[in-house]
Amino acid sequence: MAVADSMDQPFTPLVRSLPSSVPFVGPEAMERRTGVAFRARIGANESVFGPSPNVIAAIQETAAQVWKYCDPENHDLKVALARHLGVAPENIAVGEGIDGLFGYAVRLFVEPGVAVATSLGAYPTFNFHVRGHGGRLVTTPYVTDHEDPQSLLDLARREKARLIYLANPDNPMGSWWGAAVIANMIANLPPGALLMLDEAYGEFAPAGTLPPLDVGNPRVLRFRTFSKAYGLAGLRLGYAIGHVDVIKAFDRIRNHFGVTRLGQVAGPAALSDRDHLAKVVSQVAAARTAIAAIAQDNGLHPLASAANFVAIDCGQDGDHARRVLEALLSRGIFVRMPGVAPLDRCIRVTAGTDADLAILAKELPAAIAAAG
Repeated sequence: MAVADSMDQPFTPLVRSLPSSVPFVGPEAMERRTGVAFRARIGANESVFGPSPNVIAAIQETAAQVWKYCDPENHDLKVALARHLGVAPENIAVGEGIDGLFGYAVRLFVEPGVAVATSLGAYPTFNFHVRGHGGRLVTTPYVTDHEDPQSLLDLARREKARLIYLANPDNPMGSWWGAAVIANMIANLPPGALLMLDEAYGEFAPAGTLPPLDVGNPRVLRFRTFSKAYGLAGLRLGYAIGHVDVIKAFDRIRNHFGVTRLGQVAGPAALSDRDHLAKVVSQVAAARTAIAAIAQDNGLHPLASAANFVAIDCGQDGDHARRVLEALLSRGIFVRMPGVAPLDRCIRVTAGTDADLAILAKELPAAIAAAG
């Protein structure tokens, strides 16, 4: 008998049907399990290069005011973002990271049985929210390690999907499409479908990757974050950009006190320091090059990446890559890997400091040997 049934808890049938799970096992959980701290934390696509000094100063100045609730309208942050993006504040919804905003967006559009189209192996937290609202996930495979826009359009048209999810650049593979490909996808959305365009890694991508913002189109929501390039993963701060009527609907269901007062001052401070952003983007590019060189030195194949990580093809199947991963974890190096074949032939290494990557370079040969 299930625990919920034995305790006679009044969970909904949908909730009773779902497993208790976390899309990602955190490095903290792994450290608690082993009792050993990681020597190199290069697995969660955080920015090891940290936030701008402007952000640290803003947080320090505001810390004594955390007895106050945050501004439930996120006014100053939305004004700063609007100025940064060249849109109106009414075109921006702010939330607890992209993950929180995915939850709200799915809640707006998905009910039990509604089809949602995504790629097999794409960002799992989006899927978590879809399942949590009873949506019917339909998937199409990656093509040459890319999410494939045409396959997604065909799938959505066939299944009458209400939402289509695409990340550009992609996680977990780091691949990307140029703006013209994305614009063509938007122009050919099937009737009744809305594109959820995840641009979490957009700051790291080559020029010409992100299409110009078009907030006049009610069929596209674009999601961005302060977690990656701005180094604020621990503050949980993200935003969605879209048509005013779609954005306004978030106010019907969002947690109006979900963004902290510290986050509300950290966001504008991060946006104000363009020099720090440029420095981080440069450091990430250098780290990607270094990771690729380490992989090649060990006979492995690094995939081209427009994100702050590199997927490394370990040359065999998912079982072999998993053994490499476990061997790295046992040597104090936190990395992750895709969860679906054939993507799972790779491990994924986040851009790290010189010290982090020196540890990786030293330990990877032994990890490969241990994997057999």
